[in-house]
Formats: sequence, structure tokens, C-alpha cells
Amino acid sequence: MPPPLRAAASHALDYRPCGAEDFDFIEALYISTRDAELALSGWPEAEKNAFLTQQHRAQHHHYQAHYPNAERLIIERDGAPIGRLYTDAWPLELRIVDISLVPAARGQGIGEAILRDVIAWAGDQARGVSIHVEKFNPARRLYRRLGFVVVEDKGVYELMERGTPRAAP
Repeated sequence: MPPPLRAAASHALDYRPCGAEDFDFIEALYISTRDAELALSGWPEAEKNAFLTQQHRAQHHHYQAHYPNAERLIIERDGAPIGRLYTDAWPLELRIVDISLVPAARGQGIGEAILRDVIAWAGDQARGVSIHVEKFNPARRLYRRLGFVVVEDKGVYELMERGTPRAAP
């Protein structure tokens, strides 16, 4: 069941289940999220695309293996896919496995609205929210503004949580 559209409703968004027919879209979406960091590589375009395609397929396999029960949603606006939201419900928290938007949908408050809805939805279930965020990801500022804190350094990633009850040591 997707998070209720509360804050995100103002952006005329909708969610639908992600299916096999969405693979090309999510691959292109993944590639769009990595373009800036590889722009500095100096690699030819074909080499960058081959590398990013391989990386997306490794990520897709990882998500399937490590989050088999995750809800995989395509975010749509006006019937067109503009992003993805993958969540996995755990006893004490709702893990955001992935949230990403196409470049044309970034910087408009859509991601923040979706995150606010996820936070409220998790709160309705007495759960916190967690996400792994790459240290260079500019969205870290948004997560901090929404009350997420770093609870674990995982090298390239940080585990960030908001309102997640921690087990007593």
C-alpha cells in the first residue's frame, strides 16, 4: 500500500506498482542520477552508458535480493512516470530503499513532499524512517532539514534515520 498522497497531492502525483515493463524507465532514471558524477570522468559517452547500465543492473539485483518484500512504486504526474519510490516495512521502521526523480522533476519540492508523506505515513504506524544516502548526494541537506540524523557511517553511504526507535544496548 503506497503512502497516502497528502503533501504530494499538491503536485498532482500518483503512484502505481512498478512492473517488468518499467525496467527501461528505471534504468534511464538511474543513469540520470549518476550523470553529473561521471561527467568528470572523461570517458566517452558509450563507455559511461555501458558502465551505468551495468551499475543499474547490479543495484536492481541487490534490491531484489536484499529487499524482496519492498513495495516498488512508480511516481507519475499527469499519467507519465517521473520517478520511483521503493520502501520496505520493518517492525520499527519504514526503510526508504530508493527515491529518485527524473531531472525535469527535481528542485520543485516534489521529493520533499513525498518524503513528508512517507514520514507521516510511518508515524501513523508508530514507525521511524531510515535511508542510506551517499555522502556526496545533495539531497542530504533535505533529509537533515526534515529531521533525519546520521546514525552510522558506512563508507560511501550514511545510514540516516528519523524517529526510528533504537533498541536498548
